[in-house]
Amino acid sequence: MSSSSSSTERVALRAQVLSRHLHPSSSSSSSPCLLEPRACLEYSPAELSESIDFDAKAMRKLMDDHNLEDRDWLYGLIIQSNLFNPRDRGGKVFVGPDYNQSKEQQRVMTMKRIEYLAECGVFKGYLTDFSPPSQLRRFALQEVSDSFDHSLSIKIGVHFFLWGGALQFFGTKRHHDKWLSDTENYRVKGCFAMTELGHGSNVRGIETITTYDSDTGEFIVNTPCESAQKYWIGGAANHATHTVVFSQLKINGTNQGVHAFIVPIRDADGNVCPNIRIADCGHKIGLNGVDNGRIWFDNVRIPRENLLNSVADVSADGQYLSAIKDPDQRFAAFMAPLTSGRVILASSATYSAKIGLSIAIRYALTRRAFSLTSNGPEVLLLDYPTHQRRLLPLLAKTYAMSFAANHLKKLYVKRTPESIKTIHVVSSAFKPTLTWHNMRTLQECREAVGGQGLKTENRVGHLKSEYDVQSTFEGDNNVLMQQVSKALLGEYVSAKKKNRPFNGLGLEHMNKPCPLIPSQLTSSILRSIQFQMNIFQLRERDLLNRFAAEVAQHQAQGVSREITFTLTYSLAEDLGKAFADLSIMQIFIEAEEAVPAGHLKNVLGLVRSLYAIILLEEDAAFLRYGYLSTDNAAAVRKEVAKLCVELRPHALALVSSFGIPDAFLSPLAFNWIEANAWPSVEN
Repeated sequence: MSSSSSSTERVALRAQVLSRHLHPSSSSSSSPCLLEPRACLEYSPAELSESIDFDAKAMRKLMDDHNLEDRDWLYGLIIQSNLFNPRDRGGKVFVGPDYNQSKEQQRVMTMKRIEYLAECGVFKGYLTDFSPPSQLRRFALQEVSDSFDHSLSIKIGVHFFLWGGALQFFGTKRHHDKWLSDTENYRVKGCFAMTELGHGSNVRGIETITTYDSDTGEFIVNTPCESAQKYWIGGAANHATHTVVFSQLKINGTNQGVHAFIVPIRDADGNVCPNIRIADCGHKIGLNGVDNGRIWFDNVRIPRENLLNSVADVSADGQYLSAIKDPDQRFAAFMAPLTSGRVILASSATYSAKIGLSIAIRYALTRRAFSLTSNGPEVLLLDYPTHQRRLLPLLAKTYAMSFAANHLKKLYVKRTPESIKTIHVVSSAFKPTLTWHNMRTLQECREAVGGQGLKTENRVGHLKSEYDVQSTFEGDNNVLMQQVSKALLGEYVSAKKKNRPFNGLGLEHMNKPCPLIPSQLTSSILRSIQFQMNIFQLRERDLLNRFAAEVAQHQAQGVSREITFTLTYSLAEDLGKAFADLSIMQIFIEAEEAVPAGHLKNVLGLVRSLYAIILLEEDAAFLRYGYLSTDNAAAVRKEVAKLCVELRPHALALVSSFGIPDAFLSPLAFNWIEANAWPSVEN
């Protein structure tokens, strides 16, 4: 039979099926039945048909990496308390915020939940124990609270990591003794006033002004214009009693740059302090459980001791004192401790992606659509190659991002003065990479579950609104990526000037001969660790050389450094992404190599290869700069499809290994038929 006649017959058969469906009464009783009535759909748990061929508990240990018992303890505290809105759907109990509440009600509930967690001892040691184990515990519990509600984790994070972190890092013993214990116990509620209406990422440009009155020994904080109002300050609208204000410090007519000050904004009864005005930022697309506010300071006087003085101080008679004389170096030293926020957001984004994928993949393992034969059974969504390609590469990326986030956390808690620069660069690369990945994952998961993704109780769609802001706060993602490229350029120029080998920021591979890419890529080559490292190293090496050459060319023509970077932004973006991808690839390989031989290691190898190869397909730089030929790009595309088929049997096991309790997912991930049945409406 010719292909054309076969195609015609299939079209005719489909037309008959549709006709019989649309006009059942017009069918002849003698004609064959092409569409038999079917029994109602029944939910069948994915666990009944899917196998788990590796140790899921061991895989969870790799994913969570640390403090598993602490995580499970907090999961349990949340599930067992009525404060966390438990509700029965489809025979299972789920927890999650009630988004039918007004923003005012959501804020009240967020604060009540924080008070409950404080009473349970969740925050013990958050600001009084700075050992690496205590810091890792803090990260772990923050990830759990974030898995429940992003508003909850942000509200906690502003208080402990921003306000508390500013006291810890910018302050000295006098501030630690006075404020840290009261902050840990919530006797003081803090917020963090850096962003202004007119300045966000450009912290140096903020317009709030602080002067010193040597007659009274007080600083005077002032908002000189409307663009200087503090904006988006989490906690300011309702609950915060104090804030750390970032302000230009002018001493004897000289601007000494940005400094931080402790300013009370409410009294013990919750009344706004004199000479301070506070307004609500209003309803937002997400995070309505956080009371974001705007603050104006009308010549507010504070004691001299309220200057956070780890970097610089002002004497009683008004003399400016700092061991760091260079303003640029002083500003860099001042901003260095703020990396903790980027560390938290990178990890937080990963757990959000895990929730989205857990729901979408579980749904795809129980939801069917369309038959491939006239009277055959409908096909599971995840058995369609198109659906596999939508979700499984994102699953592989999420595994890679988990390893990256764990690496970043450990790098941070083990920080030394020598590692500050590395932490800044890595966090500046990972925060954008992981938060962008999260948003793309949630969008694809929302589409993959169809209309059910629009219901807030199914979480996936609503998570997009909750997490969208992560690409903006703690540093705009595009600005951070440019900082990465500038740091790499600095290392490059320094090494070339001093005629020394590259040492730092992972550039040591540039001391070796340039890797060669085979002219023809087979499946075995594409899946080899050596090839994957070679091509990612080649991309970073080449882009760094190109970036350095382009910058040098502009500067040779008399173009200023600042304008040069605006003219070379395209290469800077490509280079920043190359650094992030290579770093994550290296971290993934190290994690995989530490696993003993067996099924788990084999599956990790598939996941790692899918992560590497989907990046080759998606990033146009590999074709743009000639690292892949068009034939090899076609081979890459085919290999992605093959890997998706091979990973399909492990999909349930891979999302189960995330270790997120069922109660933190949604009804869509389980018995979605019973959850939507009429009795659920009556109840």
